[in-house]
Amino acid sequence: MTACIVGFAHSPFGKLDAETVESLIVRVATDALADAGVEPRDVDEIVLGHFNGGFSAQDFTASLVLQASPDLRFKRATRVENACATGSAAVHQGLKAIAAGSARIVLVVGVEQMTRTPPAEIGKNLLKASYVKDEADIEGGFAGIFGKIAGLYFQKYGDQSDALAMIAAKNHKNGVGNPYAQMRKDLGYDFCRTESDKNPFVAGPLKRTDCSPVSDGAAALVLADVETALQLDKAIAFRAAAHVQDFLPMAKRDILKFEGCALAWKQALAQAGIAITDLSFVETHDCFTVAELIEYEAMGLTPEGQGARAIAEGWTQKGGKLPVNPSGGLKAKGHPIGATGVSMHVLTAMQLGGHAGDIQVKDARLGGIFNMGGAAVANYVSILERIK
Repeated sequence: MTACIVGFAHSPFGKLDAETVESLIVRVATDALADAGVEPRDVDEIVLGHFNGGFSAQDFTASLVLQASPDLRFKRATRVENACATGSAAVHQGLKAIAAGSARIVLVVGVEQMTRTPPAEIGKNLLKASYVKDEADIEGGFAGIFGKIAGLYFQKYGDQSDALAMIAAKNHKNGVGNPYAQMRKDLGYDFCRTESDKNPFVAGPLKRTDCSPVSDGAAALVLADVETALQLDKAIAFRAAAHVQDFLPMAKRDILKFEGCALAWKQALAQAGIAITDLSFVETHDCFTVAELIEYEAMGLTPEGQGARAIAEGWTQKGGKLPVNPSGGLKAKGHPIGATGVSMHVLTAMQLGGHAGDIQVKDARLGGIFNMGGAAVANYVSILERIK
């Protein structure tokens, strides 16, 4: 345990036409420092998670965080990127600075603005996070990649359409209570299960309700070493932080196993000295419902090929034995790429502090986070616990 979350902020996710990348960064950075009770002059380092990949004309965005206060001028600021795990990459980079003793207080921001990009360009931008040499021509962008994964899973383990619809319905129901969520409507199982004009097939067996939306948004948190954190109003400690990187080409891996995800969970649980069943809840990376299904298996909830049991038997419902995505997940909350991992940490900290409102999990004590980039290429797991 080397660092704690001592403050945080979160913008709404969705189509935010009145915002820019800069305004989103400034907004959440300012609010997170205020929430922590930390003066900008006391920040030692800044880490910005921003994927971009063509979504924003403004690149080289690390120094935009300095726009939040003149007192941030001359602070170390670095932008990090690791596809859809960019936000967690930023968080973990902040942890490393504190663990190394080079920083006492770190400001971490995640941001993306995607909705101003034409739909055809969105798919091309996202496919830059695939193995372009072999995978860039897959029809449907990343939905096409996960549609292929879903099709292969169905071939091996049988039609999982019921399970995917249950996952989508669960996350949409949870998202109703999340004030930051892009989609706050309980669509119900029948709608998610049935093909219709409003819920057409998008790629392979995946329908629109199986896919996370295109989003704008930002989130920020303030990290501090434990000694400093205990002097502030709140301290949500990292019991564990694990990062596992896998091969980029899907052809070099068994894409149905999410082996990097499984190893990251194994490492984090060992660091924390706990089992998966000791967690109070998990925020996991449901960019597509089939990803959440396979992640049940990778985190050790079920054996391979049996992930459907976890949703069919209610284990991952908000009142189940291991609630998964009480926030609504990426499916309902939205997925502004650079912001997603930071958002997961913010919402987990809110749960553990008892400040999650309508999405609060009862008696939340330990929270797990899994954020991935690409198809289980960049795999980040954090385990958080409130100590103050």
